[in-house]
Amino acid sequence: MNTLHRTLSCALLLGASTSAIAASTTDLTVRGLITPSACAPTLSDGGVIDYGKIAAKDLKQTDITFLEHMDLSLDIHCEAPTAMALQFVDNRSGTSSNPSYPGLGLTPAGEKIGFLTPYLQDPRVDNTAVQMSESQDHGATWKKAYTYTLPGLYAPSALADASQPIPSTRFSARLGVIAAIEATDSLTLTSEVPFDGNVTLEARYL
Repeated sequence: MNTLHRTLSCALLLGASTSAIAASTTDLTVRGLITPSACAPTLSDGGVIDYGKIAAKDLKQTDITFLEHMDLSLDIHCEAPTAMALQFVDNRSGTSSNPSYPGLGLTPAGEKIGFLTPYLQDPRVDNTAVQMSESQDHGATWKKAYTYTLPGLYAPSALADASQPIPSTRFSARLGVIAAIEATDSLTLTSEVPFDGNVTLEARYL
């Protein structure tokens, strides 16, 4: 793996006819890493979870209703062993009734319908059982993941050490989702109201 490393510096010297003026300078360093490997994530069923029609009378009037657990198969294939992490990006930003989780959209009256809670089960790296670690400081530190909140990074790690992500050629897991609908007292449900959470799973290289 080659590292692209360029240092850019700029100095400006102003001269006068009778004396030289010393210039103040500063350096700009630009760093990056070009990785020869790429990772491609895929989800079963086209990445779609459909709860179908839900009767308003089956939802709680004064409390959140948590719908049935649903899951999909998640596979990430890398061209070479690669340290990477998953990040959940909420494409319905601003619609969640719980800002720690992705939203489910708004009613026609502009009310927040609820949120969805993603999580990973049975994670494996190259068919070996692992655990998931999380970082809430852009990858500076890692610890065992218990919940999957925004905007954290989530990476596989060895069962004995959650403090260090491990590289993988193939990562697989069950991506579980539970949708949560707000109390019907807070929603205008005089006609059919669709909810349509949408989340992008990004593979971030570490």
